[in-house]
Amino acid sequence: MIAILIAKAKHLLRNPWTFLSFIGMSIGFAFITGSAGQENMIRVPVVVMDDEVNQTSIKTALEQEDAILFKEMEKEDMVQLIEDGKVEVGVLLRKDSYELVVGVESTTVTMVENAVHQAYIQYLQQKKMVDHASESRQEKDAFVKEMNHALDEPVFSIRVSNFTSDKGFIYDPKYQFLFGFSLFFVIYTIGSNVLPILIEKQDGIWDRLILSPVKKWQMYAGNMIYSFFAGYLQVAIIFSFFHFIIGIDFNGMFMEALLLLIPYVFTIVALAILLTAMVKNAQQFNAVITIFAVCMAMIGGAYWPIEIVESNILIGLSKINPLTYGMEILHGAVNYGYSFEQLFYPISILLLMGVVMISIGIHLMEKRHI
Repeated sequence: MIAILIAKAKHLLRNPWTFLSFIGMSIGFAFITGSAGQENMIRVPVVVMDDEVNQTSIKTALEQEDAILFKEMEKEDMVQLIEDGKVEVGVLLRKDSYELVVGVESTTVTMVENAVHQAYIQYLQQKKMVDHASESRQEKDAFVKEMNHALDEPVFSIRVSNFTSDKGFIYDPKYQFLFGFSLFFVIYTIGSNVLPILIEKQDGIWDRLILSPVKKWQMYAGNMIYSFFAGYLQVAIIFSFFHFIIGIDFNGMFMEALLLLIPYVFTIVALAILLTAMVKNAQQFNAVITIFAVCMAMIGGAYWPIEIVESNILIGLSKINPLTYGMEILHGAVNYGYSFEQLFYPISILLLMGVVMISIGIHLMEKRHI
């Protein structure tokens, strides 16, 4: 079995292009579609009239807004955008005041004004505290440093939560498409690594290996373990790229997300084994794995949230779809902060699916003498 794993690893190192292409496509699709989700944010041009504003907390507070994207630009460009009707409002920032340039009166103007007003209130409150703290410049600087340290590391924290209905769900485009395309493309990677079992059986290579000291279960185990690690490595690389390079924090659940991928990858290996046992040649397998992957992605919520689907038939089909439970596990851990006990149900379903499909797949292979 070790010899099979070493041979597979050497083959991957000599021909890594298929593996790398799936990683590249996963990253590309997730990045493009996830970034497109930011189009839902309100874009507001900002002009800094006084350089002192850059030294205050005003810009920092505006950059932390979730629903509004403030973009700094020149005043002439902002006016042109408003005149062309491309934006509804712009903001002129001064050290102690601000001014709104309104093109269209709407609720957006109110939202922007509230956000900017709150940023200035916070800045002016801190400024008054510093002014009353001491008159010397040195003591003021020390006070500001201490205050910023206290804000970064508060003595206690306040957690805000709200009641949601059973039909409510959290939708974050970057996580939706990152998880969806990662779980989608790994199906092809695992399928391409399981396919050699079919080819080697048809070419008689397995018949010759049986005469060697390698046992049949070791041949199956070696191929499946390699397929598992290849698929898991692909998704781990994708998640690590977005975490360490792009800066997505996974809501502090990065390591948990990596660990929770294990049941899904195992189930996809089992599915690939089952499909391999049901087809007659590589051409059929490539066609079937493509159909299965696309259907699983559409029904399982990889392209859009499964919560918005209203068809009872599609919802029923999603219950036997491994990708559905893979998305449920990742969303549950990252978006909702569920514990392992709360995720035990989808994990157990994936493991059960994997065991059943591997058992049936190997049984069919041996029965049909593929």
